[in-house]
Amino acid sequence: MVQYLYLGRIAYDAALRLQDELVELRREERIGNVLLLLEHPPVLTLGRNANRANVLASDELLASRGVTLHHINRGGDVTYHGPGQLIGYPIFDLRSLQRPAGGRMGPVDFVRDMEEALIRLCGAYGVRAGRIAGLTGVWVEGADGTLESNARKIGAIGIHVSRGITSHGFAFNVRTDLRDFALINPCGITDKPVTSLEREVSCPATLPGLEMVADEAARQFGHVFQQPMLAIENMDALRAEARVSSDGDPAERAFPAEDTPLEFPQEIEQLRGGGSRLERA
Repeated sequence: MVQYLYLGRIAYDAALRLQDELVELRREERIGNVLLLLEHPPVLTLGRNANRANVLASDELLASRGVTLHHINRGGDVTYHGPGQLIGYPIFDLRSLQRPAGGRMGPVDFVRDMEEALIRLCGAYGVRAGRIAGLTGVWVEGADGTLESNARKIGAIGIHVSRGITSHGFAFNVRTDLRDFALINPCGITDKPVTSLEREVSCPATLPGLEMVADEAARQFGHVFQQPMLAIENMDALRAEARVSSDGDPAERAFPAEDTPLEFPQEIEQLRGGGSRLERA
């Protein structure tokens, strides 16, 4: 089972602290897999190997626009987060997940399943989307019904994995002000535009609010990862669960102990081409 929580709009620093807390609780097996869903005030994030030149705005312009900048430990280049964008932070232990073909799920499998969940989320609102080889993320098809012509990026993905536990995740444009992407070369890509669900649906006025889209995203995660999804009310409920787990007898591990870092397959390096890349913890 995956528990999910919609937090509304929270500051980026607060979200980083929250992820650190949950990663440690998950590592100690005091909580199960958790999906945080939220939005941020305007912020730019730079992954470990980001090129600062892909931030096109000056520090003065960013400050005047109230946009903060953060260097973080995920893979990938620069991304923008802001109001109207659904952010998902899955705190999952990869060792608790299985690939459909059998065997434990690795980081590449995990990213592909996240892409699939966002592709299905687009489909739930009548928008056709898919993948582009070599570019991590989710792309809306062009007018000709293919991704070969005029593909537009609607979802960015970048994760960090430490001893099998994931953090960071995805950014999905719902009602995002796309003008803010002019501040950067999104994910270092200069030849493909970004888009939003609001721009792509046939009737934007009927698009539900961000919390309802978050509920639909959780439902699609459940389908793709083949896990029941349980909504929880707030962080206090999750922390209470962790305290009960800590006070009781240690539960049996649901999977074998494996304290060494995951070994990343060679194809991980192929995710560099513009999309967010994964890195060894």
